[in-house]
Amino acid sequence: MLCLMEICIPSAFVESALGLSALAVALVAGFIPILWVQVVLWLLLSTALLLGFRRLSHSRRRIQYQLDDPNAKTITAIPQGETGRVMYEGTLWLARSADPEEAIAANQTVQVVQQKGNLLIVMPSEVLL
Repeated sequence: MLCLMEICIPSAFVESALGLSALAVALVAGFIPILWVQVVLWLLLSTALLLGFRRLSHSRRRIQYQLDDPNAKTITAIPQGETGRVMYEGTLWLARSADPEEAIAANQTVQVVQQKGNLLIVMPSEVLL
């Protein structure tokens, strides 16, 4: 039942891991009739499968996406080695300078060179010209 739920409600293979663990324990239940041993076996198998599925899903998330438009505008100053705010594609983002020794003033056009989660790594446009 848990494996079938994964088809209807995708949840990063949580139900599949629990269901596959339950099926494996059901197969060996005839050989191990002690309930608490079966429960411990199910917990161990579930944990192992969840960690395995998690590693697979994290390796897929590391894909870098090509940014549509690299231009952004600083809303606040970006001090050396710290974060500031930029307007990028109509949304406010946290941003950090690509050069940790360089500060970027407010109201400057910058180029987005990388995205790390919800943080943009930017460089002043005149540096790239």
